[in-house]
Amino acid sequence: MSKPAFINQLSLPAIAAPMFLISGPELVISCCKNGIVGTFPALNQRTTEGFEAWVIEIKESLAAFEKETGKKAAPFGVNLIVHQSNPRMMADLKVCMKHQVPLIITSLGAVSDVVDAVHSYGGLVFHDVIKKRHAEKASEAGVDGLILVAAGAGGHAGTLNPMPFVSEIKSFFKKTILLSGCISSGRDIASALQMGADLAYMGTRFINTQESKAPKEYRDMIIDAGASDVVYTAAVSGVEANFLAPSLEAMGITEEMWSKKGKVNFGEELTVHKDEAKAWATIWSAGQGVATIHDAPSVTDLVSELKTEFTSAIEAQCELLKKYK
Repeated sequence: MSKPAFINQLSLPAIAAPMFLISGPELVISCCKNGIVGTFPALNQRTTEGFEAWVIEIKESLAAFEKETGKKAAPFGVNLIVHQSNPRMMADLKVCMKHQVPLIITSLGAVSDVVDAVHSYGGLVFHDVIKKRHAEKASEAGVDGLILVAAGAGGHAGTLNPMPFVSEIKSFFKKTILLSGCISSGRDIASALQMGADLAYMGTRFINTQESKAPKEYRDMIIDAGASDVVYTAAVSGVEANFLAPSLEAMGITEEMWSKKGKVNFGEELTVHKDEAKAWATIWSAGQGVATIHDAPSVTDLVSELKTEFTSAIEAQCELLKKYK
């Protein structure tokens, strides 16, 4: 089955993942101008009206860029939480339909009605999954791509090794495959494609860009961290996710506490989204890819570096192939 045409128009086969509280218009616009897909969660704006303003800002900026340079910007995407706990889902979806957002990334539910709505204007739907059962349901709903969130990814990561995970999903899903988890360099992007993915899905690496909304202390903690500093715990929101141990400790969450099942009581009951925002604003998520992140460049400089690394990795593979013919 043919892949989306935009893949062949990118400067790199990569998507900057939508990161809660981190991704905003500046990051998205910079990514798209540099030839990779930029995305953000609708819930990073407090209201649907604010969300629509961001969509308009991104569209107008990219249109101006294309007019001024004659270059084609990469498409942008919006992450929608398709779950009953998100009271804004339908209103935000209507905004996406109104403005014909090119790519919708769905989480916590693949619903055929949402897929059909996006397809009605020619948009694409990619859905993130951490196991085969979720992938099968999303495939039945008609999604255009599956984002395989493997072990070591930032945020709500899975626990599966990427190699068997990609192979297992490709055995029945013939559309676009994206791989997420510890992808921080151009060589990592090349490795993702070698494993059978069509696109690399990168989060943590883009936290440490000048255009992200992450505070300097967050970026510095990523620079100082190693893979063993990333903790997989349900202590923050009740759902297991990867967080930086120093940020947990700074909030008084000890190793004994994060090792237990279930959420730590922060002293009050809040709605799921307010609770997440309160927790994630001070307890910082990251993937094990922090081990190779040592700076916080601009998106332009980062994409340039990734392209150089990617090209070198592919060329090295071509040379290697000559030895085994």
